[in-house]
Amino acid sequence: MAALRRAISLNAAALAMRQTRTSIARSRLLSVPVTRFRTYASTSPRRQQAFQSQIDSTPNSSALQSSLDSAAPTNPQTLTEKIVQLHADGLREGRKVRAGDYVTLRYMEMGATSVNDNRQVVMTLDHDVQNNSEQNLRKYRLIEEFANKQGIDFYPAKHGIGHQIMVEEGYAWPGTVTVASDSHSNMYGGISCLGTAIVRSDAASVLATSTIFWQIPPIAKITFTGILPPGVTGKDTILALCSLLKSDVLNMCVEFTGSEQTLASIPISERLTIANMTTEWGALSGLFPVDDMLISWYRARATVAAMSDSPTKDRINHKRIDELLESPLVADPGATYAKEFYLNLSTLSPFVAGPNSVKVANPVKNLETQDIAIDKAYLLSCTNGRSTDFAAAARVFREAGNDGKPAKVHPRVKFYLAPASLAEQQMAEEAGDWQILEQSGAELLPAGAYLRKASPKALCYLASPEVVAASAIQGKIVSPGWYLKPEGVEKVIVGEGTGDFVADKARSIEDAFVQIIGEMESMIGAAEGAAEESASPAATEDETLTDVLPGFPEKIEGEIVFCDNDNINTDGIYPGRYTYQDGLTTEQMAEVCMENYDTEFCNIIKPNDVLVTGFNFGCGSSREQAATSILANQIPLVVAGSFGNIFSRNSINNALLGIEIPKLVERLREAYKDDAEKPLTRRTGWKLLWDVRRSKVIITEQDGASWEQKIGEMPPNVQEIVAKGGVVKWVQSKMQA
Repeated sequence: MAALRRAISLNAAALAMRQTRTSIARSRLLSVPVTRFRTYASTSPRRQQAFQSQIDSTPNSSALQSSLDSAAPTNPQTLTEKIVQLHADGLREGRKVRAGDYVTLRYMEMGATSVNDNRQVVMTLDHDVQNNSEQNLRKYRLIEEFANKQGIDFYPAKHGIGHQIMVEEGYAWPGTVTVASDSHSNMYGGISCLGTAIVRSDAASVLATSTIFWQIPPIAKITFTGILPPGVTGKDTILALCSLLKSDVLNMCVEFTGSEQTLASIPISERLTIANMTTEWGALSGLFPVDDMLISWYRARATVAAMSDSPTKDRINHKRIDELLESPLVADPGATYAKEFYLNLSTLSPFVAGPNSVKVANPVKNLETQDIAIDKAYLLSCTNGRSTDFAAAARVFREAGNDGKPAKVHPRVKFYLAPASLAEQQMAEEAGDWQILEQSGAELLPAGAYLRKASPKALCYLASPEVVAASAIQGKIVSPGWYLKPEGVEKVIVGEGTGDFVADKARSIEDAFVQIIGEMESMIGAAEGAAEESASPAATEDETLTDVLPGFPEKIEGEIVFCDNDNINTDGIYPGRYTYQDGLTTEQMAEVCMENYDTEFCNIIKPNDVLVTGFNFGCGSSREQAATSILANQIPLVVAGSFGNIFSRNSINNALLGIEIPKLVERLREAYKDDAEKPLTRRTGWKLLWDVRRSKVIITEQDGASWEQKIGEMPPNVQEIVAKGGVVKWVQSKMQA
């Protein structure tokens, strides 16, 4: 009844999502879907950082207000929802998808051993490409043989990184959905293709069943205002967003928008960088709109493909581009977003993130005075391995040189260079930039994705190609000096809303009204609930029990081991240097688990312990060993303030259970806040009991005091996957049935 009342009272549930800024934390299972009308509450709105000269230069507010007042379409959708709508399978006629909905995305029809629609599959070998061991080469041969047998487009090792190939060859296309078993699949959003990551077991399920289930996440909108100043890049933009808005878009889809002039200041290569690194930001996608710049970019590529008679012309051609223009996909006016922020690009400067976290970033000018020495510099990856990046770096070396010769890499520094693809390297060679970097002392690597290899105690920073090149020359973190601070700019302007202060104020009045309506509904609902409770017999515990399937535990109990850190990524859980060592035993995986986070972890943890961590646990790459190495330590349950989405999928797919209980993390932090030692991994003496049938967790603290936390029910479909030992075994059992 309360849900119905929310739906009909001025569509308050949908409007409330627009008015909110901060998610209300709730304990939930990794597998429990977010309620369709998920609500948010503004607890402490960000102060909008601006001064009058910048307010005066904002886009025409009256025009925007007029557009807000115009009639909006019925049931407006975001750009993300519209793309999903086109590719969702089995929707009833007239139904419009919304954030929170579970949908089935259909990719192909195939059995367990053959591919029916090979046009929808692309295989690339882009990791561990320098590993020439017979074991690795045999694995590569098997993949290539399978691709050839099935007629799948295949790109061998050292040809390029899969994401770059998908974009430059036209496989990923505006208005479509592309998934890949790599966490940086968000990159496709740079060309207005909804890209998101799946894990390897998901990929196997897609091949075997032809579909994948996906819950449309909450959607956030980022409005860019101003223009990128000279010397400021897409990398600076995303590093600023990661540090200034931190976890505000965690496990959300992000849509970027802005005026025509603003978006024209962000080249496609920079959009790809921004979209790519929304992964590090914690988002599940980062989607730019189709605009004139994107169309021009495709026109140039279509012309080149046609003139060279490249096979790419079948995918990138003027006919396809014309079709994009005939039916452009844009977000509807009045579409509902979970959160909205703006960033004034004109106030940005070169940024450096770190050490060891993108959530900490500073303008490079603040670090230059600290003389932070570096030993290694990298210019590579699908984030920054394109010809435009090499051109920027080569310019730094040219300008720092003497007598017409480029500068040399600092004697102490090793400078590694790798292209995102052979095509990008060829363009850099044709421009002469690749040769400049080679002459300067860069160590050349083949095209591919590389994992950082360094001591766990090493400090890692992220920056733009220009800053990396300048730092490689100087042997310390510096900028090339290209950036000139605009007059009047003293800080980055970022805030909630669209950046149009008149329009945002008008909306805030509407939101305040909706909040009042919501509070009234809550009061009515509470009164009705009390009346119903007094008029009805108390519900018995048996009436609320969850059915537990055979093979799934009814209870899980263990001592809490606390790793008190947020943003522990998958490289911290399972170091990249072990990711492609397929021969590791379960015991060996257990020994290296959490090695990059705490080398003492394996000596502290015991079988049947319950691992409790901070927020955004398991962010980063899609390596499934992050889950299986925890299981190798016989840890049945991980509890966190929140999980990275890709870790959540990996956990369920590999039969590792997880629960989000922010209250427990906060209570542990309160209990140990005065401990001067602050160990990375702590045995607490606290006990946790998860009663699956009663959907509650009982915490017993060290002094014997106990308290309960209600959590979501464990759905039968997830129980079934876990009971079977993971999604691969579950799929096999279904196919054998």
